[in-house]
Amino acid sequence: MYDCYNRKINYLRISITDRCNLRCLYCMPEEGIPLINHELILHYEEITEVVREAVSIGIDKVRITGGEPLVRKGVENLIAMVALIPGITDFGLTTNGILLEEFAPILKKAGLHRVNVSLDAINPSRYRELTRGGDVEEVLRGIEAAKQAGLTPVKINCVVQRSSEEKDAREVKEYCRINNLEIRFIHQMSLEHGCFTTVEGGDGGDCSRCSRLRLTAAGKVKPCLFNDIEFDIHELGIREALLQAINQKPEKGSVNTLNSFQNIGG
Repeated sequence: MYDCYNRKINYLRISITDRCNLRCLYCMPEEGIPLINHELILHYEEITEVVREAVSIGIDKVRITGGEPLVRKGVENLIAMVALIPGITDFGLTTNGILLEEFAPILKKAGLHRVNVSLDAINPSRYRELTRGGDVEEVLRGIEAAKQAGLTPVKINCVVQRSSEEKDAREVKEYCRINNLEIRFIHQMSLEHGCFTTVEGGDGGDCSRCSRLRLTAAGKVKPCLFNDIEFDIHELGIREALLQAINQKPEKGSVNTLNSFQNIGG
């Protein structure tokens, strides 16, 4: 389907949890955040039904996000359920990579196509600082496991503060060159202040080409990351929520005061 600005909407990003096993400086306070009531989190069957309905109106690209999606129990069951839906040509998952070594072969067997891995520094102490305690070696082993399992192309998401020429970013870029990985530089964003730019190496942040809808873990369909507009699948029904999100997708992003990156999937 096309929205009011003649953009083809074919991409659904699905946040399945607001929980995460890291506390990255730019994403979450050290003490964590108030979590969504467990009773409000969509069941896997509900998410699968949303995807099925979305595919029927033109979605063919699906990405699972969080929080950190691999911390949700039984995530491989959701992957298997979604993978059975005809019409999906690109089925991916974004992860911080901490649990990826264990999950890579499981996810591939369940039907996942590929993964994006967040990696903002290679230096162990710098990674530990940025993530407040993370072990970069776990992430690197996860990336290798994803390659071995065939979750390719493995794409690396590297958040930068000001420039992709920063020391951390250059080191991540060199690691990607050596290991034949695709890299995308994402400039640090602010939902509350509406600060975002186009992703280097990707098309995220380019409002004129945006093809995305987002489903929050609590069942809200959002047409734009940087906007408060959202449509509740429980109140409207799945199809109507999706259609309204497409029809009311704004021309460009502004600000989002209702969500945070850890509960909307970035």
